[in-house]
Amino acid sequence: MKQQLLLLQDVESLGKKGEIVSAKPGYVRNFLLPKGLAVIASPNTLRKQERLRAERAKQAVVDRRESEELAIQIEGTSLEIRVKVDPEGHMYGSVSAADIAHLFQEKGLPVDKKSVLVTKPIKETGAHKISLRLKEGVTASCQLAIIPEGVAHVGIEAVTAPLPSEETKEEEKSE
Repeated sequence: MKQQLLLLQDVESLGKKGEIVSAKPGYVRNFLLPKGLAVIASPNTLRKQERLRAERAKQAVVDRRESEELAIQIEGTSLEIRVKVDPEGHMYGSVSAADIAHLFQEKGLPVDKKSVLVTKPIKETGAHKISLRLKEGVTASCQLAIIPEGVAHVGIEAVTAPLPSEETKEEEKSE
């Protein structure tokens, strides 16, 4: 049986601060209550609800403004990462959301891996469009160039062009 809770902080995939939500007893007992993220809803805690909602509304305005400023900075950013490849040009390993978040942090942009919308790790070299969802639903996107090690410095435009070995293969097929 689910329990009614008043959230004291935002909890991803459950709700925002000040909301009354339902959760399974194990989740409540093992995660929400020990971490101080929620309290069991009672008449006394329901009086706190309005105060928490007002705090959450103020925080939402601040978070949205910060996210919009960050989104503007992200839109003008192009990221590059060098990867090891085998002789055929296949990557060893992959580029994950955590790797992309680390690239943003190196550029001084506070992006965490939860914000990077990559459903599965990227396993191909070339240019990729990366989408991000920041706080308060603000979205942004940027370009990521995955460059094989040993290749001289190239821009995003050069990465999208086919490799010379691919062009010769295509010509051989057409003959």
